[in-house]
Amino acid sequence: MCCMCSTAIVSAQSVKIDTSRIMGHPRLLLLPGQEEGIKKNIASNIAWGKVHADILEACDSLLDKPALERVLIGRRLLDKSREALRRIFFLSYAWRMSGKKKYFRRCEEELLAISAFTDWNPSHFLDVAEMTMAAGIGYDWLYKDLSPASRQRISEAVITKGLTPSLEEKYNGWLRGKNNWNQVCNAGISFGAAAVYESRPALAAQLIERAIQSVQIPMKEYAPDGNYTEGYSYWAYGTSYNVFLISLLEQLFGTDYSLSQLPGFLKTPFFYEHVVGLSGKPFNYSDCGDGTEGLQPAMFWFANKLKDPSVLWQEKDNLEKGRSMAKWNRFLPAAMIWGKDVDVTAVPSPAATWVGDGENPVALLRTSWNKQSGIFIGFKGGTPAAGHGHMDAGSFVLDAEGVRWSADLGMQGYESLESKGLQIWDMGQASDRWKVFRYSNFSHSTITVNKALQQVNGRATFLKHSGDSLFTRAVMDLGSLYAGSLTKAVRGIAIANKQYVTVRDEWEAGDSTCTVRWAMLTPAHVVSIDKNQVQLQNNGKKLTLYVNGLPEGAALRTWPTDPPNSYDALNIGTVLVGFEMTLPAHTKKEVTVLLVPGEGQVMIKKSSLLPLSEW
Repeated sequence: MCCMCSTAIVSAQSVKIDTSRIMGHPRLLLLPGQEEGIKKNIASNIAWGKVHADILEACDSLLDKPALERVLIGRRLLDKSREALRRIFFLSYAWRMSGKKKYFRRCEEELLAISAFTDWNPSHFLDVAEMTMAAGIGYDWLYKDLSPASRQRISEAVITKGLTPSLEEKYNGWLRGKNNWNQVCNAGISFGAAAVYESRPALAAQLIERAIQSVQIPMKEYAPDGNYTEGYSYWAYGTSYNVFLISLLEQLFGTDYSLSQLPGFLKTPFFYEHVVGLSGKPFNYSDCGDGTEGLQPAMFWFANKLKDPSVLWQEKDNLEKGRSMAKWNRFLPAAMIWGKDVDVTAVPSPAATWVGDGENPVALLRTSWNKQSGIFIGFKGGTPAAGHGHMDAGSFVLDAEGVRWSADLGMQGYESLESKGLQIWDMGQASDRWKVFRYSNFSHSTITVNKALQQVNGRATFLKHSGDSLFTRAVMDLGSLYAGSLTKAVRGIAIANKQYVTVRDEWEAGDSTCTVRWAMLTPAHVVSIDKNQVQLQNNGKKLTLYVNGLPEGAALRTWPTDPPNSYDALNIGTVLVGFEMTLPAHTKKEVTVLLVPGEGQVMIKKSSLLPLSEW
């Protein structure tokens, strides 16, 4: 492991890149002669050989397709920018690995097509960033064989449609942002700048130095533990581009100017590895999908950097499954580059527990990495005000026996909401964002008080946690999310004796009577409800939800997840299960819910029913 030290933060004024170190083409990602290392890897490893073959097969499928056209979806060109990156990265990789002119000609055609676009849509600058990176890689990797006319057209497009717009204040607000936009845009522009360095050396140096300074803002969000505020899917986006930027700096200048040493950054692969549960699904809180991202190239970069193959547990699984990812994973050639020196046959199992603090703290607890017999819990704190946030503080997902029992609906496509006129990027309490069912606490495995939204400015924090293998646990203070209604709201979740899960809530009402709803979103079928227990069935497996201390007058029930508004997405195959109870003013209540997988009897430990102060 590398030592993380706060003194490693780069001083913006002290960074001056040494442009004399910039070599000829190709200079981005894969240097001359490094193809041989990839060829040896694919010859000796069947799994890597299949990834390589999938990339070439995808390239062959592109040969007869028309080049991309500038067609926006709503306000975005982003799908075209991403497809441009996939096509150009793949085709230029195929050219360098095979030397076959068919790949070169098709890649050049795509480069000239995007160069002819009127612009790369700078009003939504992610579009520009990804297009600039695509053009930069293609230009660099094909440079020696491009005609002078093609070089001129492509380099001019990179400069006028990518680099120059990034200097305009109306387009570059991302320079001050702390989210994925900063990482993506700085990396994309830096790749373009490095690719066309000979044409505009002063501008290229200016933009790369600017990126080193600016990217520290979102990188500070990894502190202290490597948690990524925007969740699993945006980790795969923002962190991947951050790694591309650092890799670029290392290759161009022999240093990353200590960026990788910023607190938390070299811990973040452990977050990404642990956030995938035993069902194979990620803990998809915030604006994340419920499927995995597949093979993640950045994880191989981290494994090399840390000299720790244990971060590749999920990647080894992805490789062994042999699923083709070439139709959608535009970063895939980077896995071939960063993975060529990694032995994926000898990956030790990681630790069972990972807990990360930060703006959106999360606990990822499991009994083992055995998908068929293990238990996994993802437990989230944080605030709805975080980037891409939902009102999901206190929510949890649960996997047992390879099946997901407590789930998260995840994101809804932005265009489906923006096209209806909803202002979903306003994070205020009265925002349209919280009118979206999937974004509100009404759809999550957490509590709702008085049928009201969580407080946007509230933040749930961990009070304590433990990796004790017989009582793996985390306790969270949710009180500020319900300010004005509850004076206390504390939730603890534990895996007891490696056999079942305990969810304990302790509440105290304020000056008025409250109605508290305890709910769990599940994709399982509700087989029966009998007094204080619910029988669930999913994919041939069973789980019992048992409430210890069900309040008098409360009854277990279900709520539908049908879209309440015309703009809401469908939530097919899910239901909410739980109970509502009345909490008189200034009274306290403790409720423990046990989630027991399987059909056999389980001995309930007394520690599962103890007050959270004794956990």
